[in-house]
Amino acid sequence: MTSEPRGGRGRLAIVGLGPGAVGTCTPDVRTLLVAATDWVGYGTYLDLAAAIVEPTRAQSLHRSNNRVEADRARFALDLAADGHDVALVSSGDPGVFAMAAAIMEQLDTDPDPHRWAAAEVSIHPGISAAQAAAARAGAPLGHDFCVISLSDNLKPFSIIERRLDAAAGADFVIALYNPRSRHRPDQLDRALAVLGRHRAPATPVVLGRDVGRPDEQVRVVTLDDLANQRLQAEVDMRTVVIVGSSQTRTVDVPGDDRGVWVYTPRSYPD
Repeated sequence: MTSEPRGGRGRLAIVGLGPGAVGTCTPDVRTLLVAATDWVGYGTYLDLAAAIVEPTRAQSLHRSNNRVEADRARFALDLAADGHDVALVSSGDPGVFAMAAAIMEQLDTDPDPHRWAAAEVSIHPGISAAQAAAARAGAPLGHDFCVISLSDNLKPFSIIERRLDAAAGADFVIALYNPRSRHRPDQLDRALAVLGRHRAPATPVVLGRDVGRPDEQVRVVTLDDLANQRLQAEVDMRTVVIVGSSQTRTVDVPGDDRGVWVYTPRSYPD
């Protein structure tokens, strides 16, 4: 079914669902999903959105593959320029390895960006995967941290290795996105080799998979544990890996059955 434009200036809201549960999607984003004439996004994310806000018969859902971000961005801009009220859906936060940057890139590089002048663009944040996993584990992001994607679809792995080396050498907590896939089974192991130059084997590591969804799994291991190939095989594109700094610690909480909490103290030794 194709939606009808509402007339006047169209709107493109780039929204982040958060981890994918109703309770962690902001009221702002839920309101925009309800109001939109069209939802645009990777099919899996549209399914998550539909579990949060049930789409109506009057709304059109436009699904696409996860590797066609530029095409999806142009399509969403075209719809909005034609007067549609569009929700461009990302999981987590749309500004973290997601569609907000894809839209900005099209507005910056398209030969004729003025064709989208009738589209009112806005960006609406969500809880990122790193934040969600960190909250389940305690407070591993309690001090300075960075986020690095291990995907080399849009940048060479040599750059990823340089950034890992620099961030680990500066003693940041590091959240790794897109750590391992069927097409990239070895890159997590290569990343761990870089991190191992700067981190002790006992460094706490949080593995958060599908946080906020029915199949959620959160584990606390060590950097040495993660060197085990069998454990690495459990890590996939739906997992965020948080590697602690030299100061990150684990703590047993009396009466808590989850095992250990992980935290990074806010103070730092001189």
